[in-house]
Amino acid sequence: MYCERHGHGPDIVMIHGWGLHGGAWGDLPAHLAGRFRVTVVDLPGHGRSLRAAPLSLDSLAAAVAEQIDGPAIWLGWSLGALVALSAALQFPGKVQKLVLTGATPRFARAPDWPQAVSPEILAEFAAELHGDYRATLQRFLSLQVGGADEAHATLRALRAELLRHGAPDAEALREGLAILAHTDLRAQLSGVGAPTRIIHGGRDRLSPPGAARALAAGLPQARLDVIPPAGHAPFLSHAREFNACLDEFLHD
Repeated sequence: MYCERHGHGPDIVMIHGWGLHGGAWGDLPAHLAGRFRVTVVDLPGHGRSLRAAPLSLDSLAAAVAEQIDGPAIWLGWSLGALVALSAALQFPGKVQKLVLTGATPRFARAPDWPQAVSPEILAEFAAELHGDYRATLQRFLSLQVGGADEAHATLRALRAELLRHGAPDAEALREGLAILAHTDLRAQLSGVGAPTRIIHGGRDRLSPPGAARALAAGLPQARLDVIPPAGHAPFLSHAREFNACLDEFLHD
């Protein structure tokens, strides 16, 4: 797995979302590197990491856990937040704290889970991957930023990173989307012992604020901070507010 490491101090590992790579974090690694040793990963099949085996949520968590020696702060965005939660369940000794953004325990809508994306939309994305995957990724980025302040600037930033290191592995894209479509961690949240901060956009359409509230309620040691005008990537669109929430938690 490809990793970039910056700075010195306590360990933080940063896990990006579906279809992207570690460059999607923008300036956040540099913000943290003055106080922490920051490990920014490219998940298998994304960015500069090869896909060597089929991907599952548990295998992604295990692959990231191999990159750190001891307890670390895990910062996960979207799919990366699911990976961080899975790591906290599988490898509690390696997870000191969790920071989750654009996070939900279940991305797909269900009768008892309305604050989510329609399964039909996720199925459409999966079907479209067999054709023009670039158009599919662009549509997914548009869904992430839709409705938020600074949407155009955020979309430009994400588009600039999307293919910076070449095309993602097609099978990794399909497997990652299947993780989003089928994962449901709600029943396991009570087993997450790590102190958790959830930093969420109030206009997030991919994981609506109701999902973040339910996530916070289900975790034993969680606090939710909502940035009202932000969408699915508040660390890009509202970096000052995001960093203030993050820094407060990291200094506790």
